[in-house]
Amino acid sequence: MASYVYKAIDQNGKIVAGVLEAESTDMVNTMLAARGLMPSQIVEEKISSSSESIFSKISSLGQTVQVKDLILFTKQFRSMLGAGVPILRLLQVLESQTESKVLRSAITEMIQDIRQGSSLAEALGKFPKIFSPLYCSMVRAGEASGSVPNILERLIYIIEHEDKVKKDIKSALRYPQIVVIALCLAFFILLTFVVPVFATMFKKAGLTLPLPTRIAVFMYDMLHNYWYLIIGGVVIIIFGLVTYIKTEKGKLMKDSLLLEIPILGPLFKKSAMSRFASIFAILQTSGVPIMQSLTILSESIGNAAISQAFDHVRERIQEGKGISAPLKTAKYFTPMVIDMIAIGEESGNMEEMLREITKHYDDEVAYAVQGLTDAIGPILMVGLAAVVGFFALAIFMPMWDLTKMVK
Repeated sequence: MASYVYKAIDQNGKIVAGVLEAESTDMVNTMLAARGLMPSQIVEEKISSSSESIFSKISSLGQTVQVKDLILFTKQFRSMLGAGVPILRLLQVLESQTESKVLRSAITEMIQDIRQGSSLAEALGKFPKIFSPLYCSMVRAGEASGSVPNILERLIYIIEHEDKVKKDIKSALRYPQIVVIALCLAFFILLTFVVPVFATMFKKAGLTLPLPTRIAVFMYDMLHNYWYLIIGGVVIIIFGLVTYIKTEKGKLMKDSLLLEIPILGPLFKKSAMSRFASIFAILQTSGVPIMQSLTILSESIGNAAISQAFDHVRERIQEGKGISAPLKTAKYFTPMVIDMIAIGEESGNMEEMLREITKHYDDEVAYAVQGLTDAIGPILMVGLAAVVGFFALAIFMPMWDLTKMVK
C-alpha cells in the first residue's frame, strides 16, 4: 500500500487535509466519499525504499522516554482534553512543545494514525516502549466510557507514585554503591602499587612471609601476569549474564533471587504488593473488565517471579473461583493482601480495600527503605574493616618480623 496526501471539502464547506494508505487513487476517492468528503487534491507520498517509518525506527533502536517527559505529556494531554481542545489539534500542540525527540516522533506517527481512523488507544499501542499495556488499556477503557480526562488523572498518579518509589530505593542504594566502588578502587591500588614494594623488600631480607602477605602477593602476581585473561573472563561472564537475564528464564531466576535477598527481598515484595493493589484499584474504578485487568496486572507487577505466581492465580479465577481463594495458593502474596481482598469481595467494596492495601504498603515501603539505609551502615563498616584489616596484616606482620630481626 502507498500513502496519499489529500485535501478535501467537508459537508460544511471547510477544507480538510490528511494522509490515507490505499492501493490506488480511486480507492482514496472511495474512502473519502464514504466519509462525506469531496476530494480536491490527492498526491501520492513518495517514500524512498531505503527509508522507514518513524515507528519502525523507534522500535528498532529500542529507545524509551524519560518518566518526567511522559508525566508532562500526560498532564498536558489531560488539561487540553478537559478544556475541549480537539484531539488532533491537541497532539499538534504537544508535538511542538515536547523536548523529547523520541516522544515527538511518536506523536507525529500518532497524528497520522488518528487521521486515518485509528483510536487514541490504538495509536498509543504502537509504541509499547513508551506507553505501557496499562497505559493503553486504561485509555481504551476511558474512550469506551467517555471519561478519558479522568483516566489520564489516574494514570498520572500511577506514574508519579511508581517513579517516587523507584527514586527512594535508588537513593537508599546510592551511598553503598559509592562506598563499594571506592573500596574496590582502594583494594586495586593497594594490591598493584603498595604490596609489590613491601613484598620485594621482605623477600630481600629473607623473611618467611605470613599467610596474608602470601595471599596478597599471589593476587598481585595473577593480576600482573594474567591481567588480559582476567579482564577477558570478566567481560565474558558479564556479557553472558546480561544475555541470559534478558531471556524469560534468566529474568525469572534474577527476580526470584532478588526476592530472597535479606533486607532487599522484603522491600521488593512490599513494593510489588503496593503496585498490585494500586493498579488493581484504578483499573476497577476505570471500568476495565476483570479478566483484562488481571492480564494487565500480570504484565505490570514488575517482577517475573510474582507475575508467574499470579498467572496461576488468574487461571483459577477464570474458572470462577473468585479472587481471594486462588490468591491463597500464590507464593508471594501476603496474608494481609489476601484477607483484605476477601473482605472486599464479601462486602462489595473491593476498590476501597485495595486503596487501603496501597496506603499500608506505601508506608511499609517507606519504613523498609529507612531500614535498608540503617542496615547498610554496619554492613559497609564490616566490609571496610575486612579490607583494611587484610592489608594491615599483609604489610605489618612481616614488618614486625623485620623489626625483631634488626634488633
